[in-house]
Amino acid sequence: MRERADFTLAETREDGVPTLALSGPLRIHSLDNLDTKLDAVDASTFRRIDMSGVSDIDTTGAWLIQRFAREHQAEIVGQSDQTRRLFAAIGELESEKAEIEQSPGIMTRTFSDVGGVIISWREGFVRMLDFLGDTIVSMAAVLRHPSRLRGTAMVHHMQYIGINSLWIIGLMSFLIGIVIAQQGAVQLAQFGAEIYTINLTGRLSMRELGILMTAIMVAGRSGSAFAAQIGTMKLTEEVDAMRTIGVSPMEALVVPRVFASVLMMPLLGFYSAVIAIIGGAFISNFALDIPFFTFLQRTQEVVPITDVWIALIKAPVFALIVSLAGCYQGMQVKGSAEEVGLRTTQAVVTAIFTVIVLDAFFAIFFTEIGWA
Repeated sequence: MRERADFTLAETREDGVPTLALSGPLRIHSLDNLDTKLDAVDASTFRRIDMSGVSDIDTTGAWLIQRFAREHQAEIVGQSDQTRRLFAAIGELESEKAEIEQSPGIMTRTFSDVGGVIISWREGFVRMLDFLGDTIVSMAAVLRHPSRLRGTAMVHHMQYIGINSLWIIGLMSFLIGIVIAQQGAVQLAQFGAEIYTINLTGRLSMRELGILMTAIMVAGRSGSAFAAQIGTMKLTEEVDAMRTIGVSPMEALVVPRVFASVLMMPLLGFYSAVIAIIGGAFISNFALDIPFFTFLQRTQEVVPITDVWIALIKAPVFALIVSLAGCYQGMQVKGSAEEVGLRTTQAVVTAIFTVIVLDAFFAIFFTEIGWA
């Protein structure tokens, strides 16, 4: 039969101290209900624990006896070298336990969270300026040495940003033109000024909504693709491999995308405005009895050339914002595939928010300088 751990209570020892004497192996498979029997012992019946009768011991047994001795404030004697080492190891582990900190108050947590956000904004702003500087240097180097421009890559991105986007931007602009003309006509009809629907549709499409909606669409379609493509290359260490073989990732990945965006955005913006005007002419032909070609001819008369120039001025700026946001967020990817998704979302949100803010600034600026 397998030997079990047990104990006996001695009335006295040589020095007259009541003693609890342990015996047998104090190992996990031989402890049985020793802890229950020890808990039933009256603490006043002993002041010392004698382990000289213990034949073997493991960590479980050492922890049990040490806890029991601490709870009953008893002295342990008769330990073997193995027992002393186990007691020392258990003591070190217990000393390393971190004390449970009290949860900070709501004000402390609030200020801490706000401070963390501000610090992250500051660090992100510094990284963004660093990326912008690298981009400007790389673009200047490519312009100084045109042979370094990756023409095939740029044409590929021009096709993706421009030609492949024509149908979705055209459909979106056509429907927006219908909405502007229909809703504008409903409001202007109250004053008997339905004819000014042409002015409203033409100027709003050419000056504001054409390029703004195009930038938002490109941000959601191409900006997110830039972030995901470059982010995946970062994750698979292709960007590091480029640096290893002496290829600049800025010139190979960022500059072609930026140039393609800057070249295609004005064309897409103008195309979007024209399609929106056509959509307005289409609905006006049925809702206002304004002939289709009369609407288009009248649009040429009421839309000043300054509206076209304003749209063409805003287009490259919006293109820079969208492409740089996508490329920057892609370059910041590290760690896992989840980071690619997060950075792609941040690229789209950042681009759209910045484009809308800048559009509001441009609207006020051009009005102030007389281009109303």
